[in-house]
Amino acid sequence: MEIYKDLKSAKNQQFEKLLNSQLSKNKIEEGKIIEGKITKITEKFVFIFIPGLKSEPIIDINELKIIGLKDNVDVGGTVPVLLEKIEDRNGEVVVSAIKAQKIRGWYKLEEAYEKEESIIGKITSKCKGGVIVEHIETGSLMFCPGSQISDKPLKNIDHLIGVEQKFAIIKLDKIRGNACVSRRQIVSSNKREDKAKIIEKFKVGDIIKDAVVKGYSSFGCFFEVNNEIDVLVHIQEVSYSRVNHPDEIFNIGEKHDLKVISIDKEKLQIGCSIKQLSPDPFEHISNYEIGKKYKVKVDKITEYGCFCSLEPGLSTLLHSSEMSWTKRNIVPKKLFKIGDLIDCVITEIDKDKRRIAISHKLTIDNPYQLLMDKFPEGSEVDGIVTSQNEYALYVRLGEFDIDGFLHANDLSYTGNPDEELKKYKKGDKLKIKVLEIKKDEQKVRVGLKQIGNDPFNWFKDKNVNDIITVKVISTDNKGLMVKPEGCELEFLIKKANIAVNSSDARPSRFVGGERIDTAISELNIEKRKVSLSIKLLEELQNKEAVTKFSSPLSGKNLPFSSLSEKLEDKGNKDDE
Repeated sequence: MEIYKDLKSAKNQQFEKLLNSQLSKNKIEEGKIIEGKITKITEKFVFIFIPGLKSEPIIDINELKIIGLKDNVDVGGTVPVLLEKIEDRNGEVVVSAIKAQKIRGWYKLEEAYEKEESIIGKITSKCKGGVIVEHIETGSLMFCPGSQISDKPLKNIDHLIGVEQKFAIIKLDKIRGNACVSRRQIVSSNKREDKAKIIEKFKVGDIIKDAVVKGYSSFGCFFEVNNEIDVLVHIQEVSYSRVNHPDEIFNIGEKHDLKVISIDKEKLQIGCSIKQLSPDPFEHISNYEIGKKYKVKVDKITEYGCFCSLEPGLSTLLHSSEMSWTKRNIVPKKLFKIGDLIDCVITEIDKDKRRIAISHKLTIDNPYQLLMDKFPEGSEVDGIVTSQNEYALYVRLGEFDIDGFLHANDLSYTGNPDEELKKYKKGDKLKIKVLEIKKDEQKVRVGLKQIGNDPFNWFKDKNVNDIITVKVISTDNKGLMVKPEGCELEFLIKKANIAVNSSDARPSRFVGGERIDTAISELNIEKRKVSLSIKLLEELQNKEAVTKFSSPLSGKNLPFSSLSEKLEDKGNKDDE
């Protein structure tokens, strides 16, 4: 601090030494909290003395009211203030008691946060998303989120407002000066300590008497023990039989005995079991054999089957696919009801997976085998149309509860399949032929057109290259649609097979109704395939004409006709 420029004189040097020693002693710096001595109190201001300053700072009396220090100040006493500026534009010292208290409060919060210590506070008001908490020691305001007020949902927190209680500091933002606290953490911690002491009373294997059903979820049931602690019985430990949800067995408030099967001291959890209080019924599985018929009781019905019991506690599944030989998309509740005793055959016993599979349909005769015995493939049988779709009919076969599959292509040899399908409706009676029976796949294919004479038999005495007479039915760019005389079938002669000469292979040469000859170019009776060709007929006729009317000496009088013979003779002489 420069007071005099001329420091050569002894007095000035001594004054500089005294001044520097006094300033260094007091260490006056802006931004520090200093204890100021109260020298005077008026209605509006409090005057304080801070050594080392050239003037006395003043504090507005309202500041002290806000922080609750107004009644505690007296002349001669001290008050902490923050030295904001040693000298402002007006040459005055600027101090703040409120800011000093906030900063000291923040230091307290930082210290508690670093040491993981709880603080004493009280909820002063509600705000969006939580409540405002005041630190009792320093008066600092902190935020407590709504989720951190309690360890269980609270509809009303009015009873907590204004009550001094402990809070844990969970977050500090030093840059913004914000603090976030939690009451829930304190409550949970206290409960954890109490819970740990309670758990010490139990050990694995203990039997708990009269535990009360408190609630349940999809994974298990919760019981309250001695009004002290809640324990869980997992759904797999409820019963040896299958249980989909605990509400099928328990009601809130019921009392049950439990067996302690696990204790987790870190998570403070106790696992219990009800089924382990009774013998395992699966130990009796040796009394049952695969392939034998037994009576089972229907305990529960689902969309995919029935859960049945061979004996109390020994549960098994009767899948919907094992209920009937013939019914598709079975709705189990339409066939059985809870409590029914039905015959079933055991099809599988898996001791490792503790699984038993049964079948009801194996207790009755397989209708597909009966159908095969009475109406083997090739037999004719009466049927009734039960349903249809866009490409087939389903026909109930005789007295059997079996629907045969009748494809549209098997309705008629000559008609259009789509048009033929429209001729039939549900309830129509038909005489059909059994074409194929797949007993293992439970499928039967039948045909209607196979009942009458097959018009394809017209070709049984025909061969490839035979010439037949046909009538032109219609023409288009693809060729000619023709019908052999005396045959019900129609065939297409492709454009490329109309004539040998490509210029003559025009379908437009024909107008329809003409009788023409054509040759059979392909014939396969088994595959029911026939191809006709006018071009082939012309080639056969040309070959026949050449063979019949040409001379063996034709071409002998042409020039060079004997040249090849002479060259051959010459070659033989050269070899000699």
